[in-house]
Amino acid sequence: MLAGLRHRLPVLVALFAQLAALALAWLLLQLALAAGLRPGLLPVAVLQGLLAALLGRRLGLSPWWLPINLCFVPALLLVQGQALPPWLPLAGFVVLLLLNWNAIGERVPLYLTGRAAEQRLLQQLRVLPAGFVFVDLGCGLGGTLARLARACPEGRFVGVETAPLSCLLAWLRCLARGNCQVRLRSLWREELGGYDLVYCFLSPAPMPALWAKACREMRGDALLVSNSFAVPGVAAEQQWPLDDWRQSCLLVYRPGAQRPDGPVASG
Repeated sequence: MLAGLRHRLPVLVALFAQLAALALAWLLLQLALAAGLRPGLLPVAVLQGLLAALLGRRLGLSPWWLPINLCFVPALLLVQGQALPPWLPLAGFVVLLLLNWNAIGERVPLYLTGRAAEQRLLQQLRVLPAGFVFVDLGCGLGGTLARLARACPEGRFVGVETAPLSCLLAWLRCLARGNCQVRLRSLWREELGGYDLVYCFLSPAPMPALWAKACREMRGDALLVSNSFAVPGVAAEQQWPLDDWRQSCLLVYRPGAQRPDGPVASG
């Protein structure tokens, strides 16, 4: 059951890890009190956070859940000691939810493309014919999209994003770029046949389904470039190493060339 939730609603697995960690921390606290120890609330909260992070990882949650599980209860405890408006925690939760909406249903957290990846994408875009069309599947806050559109005025740029607040911020950033547009749309509803380069920085979870979609829709000469996350069981045509702190790379595929009927002409 937890395996199915991990793939569909990881937030419920995270909640289970929090509740289980609370129970374990309470049990350990009772043992400490019975032994004559009097630990403070903050050390107990930190212990609960460590247990929640370890349990969440053990249950298969992605690494980016670790800091959330670790800090959730300690942060609540610290906030209680401050003279803050009662609506502030709720507002903070809503903002995080609107920025990371994809993490709940599609298991795609908010990843920001680094400058090294942008520069490598820019090198590739500059060798494409004028009038090329680029799409960023899950464009996040739109910074990469806006900078690429500014650097390549001869191309057309599209970003799709389903997290409402992220999409709004991306739309505002790209508003002044006549060759760039941002759409509040799921990547699964975006037709890929008209793009020369499809870029994504998602997570391991959607890559098999994205590969199947790209093979059905993309032209034989079009590139699919994935930041960091490989398509399982498919060898990348090229790998572009990035000189960043993660020592990551861009993985380059030609999905349309995998179809038995060969390349499809652009309409």
